Amino acid sequence: MSWLILIVSGVLEAVWATALGKSESFTKLWPTVVFGVALVLSMAGLAVAMRSIPIGTAYAVWVGIGAALTVLYAMVFGGEPASLLKVLLILGLVGCVIGLKLVDGGH
Repeated sequence: MSWLILIVSGVLEAVWATALGKSESFTKLWPTVVFGVALVLSMAGLAVAMRSIPIGTAYAVWVGIGAALTVLYAMVFGGEPASLLKVLLILGLVGCVIGLKLVDGGH
């Protein structure tokens, strides 16, 4: 269950990071609200997951999921230039996150 919570928290990290950019320095109400809610839920989920997943692994997975999804979202919807190299690097990041889960063993 901790891994599921961690994955959802990583997705929420991408949500708050994207909302932060769309809030235009907290001048737009709804992106600011989404940012705040997603931030609190993401951090709470990370904290819960860290009860049974080692801190280094949990943090790396959380950041990796959030970073990969944020970049993918920006490339698909935000006008950030996409390239084969960026996609390959994101796949490498995802592979590393999966690797951390595999070496975590019994958790």
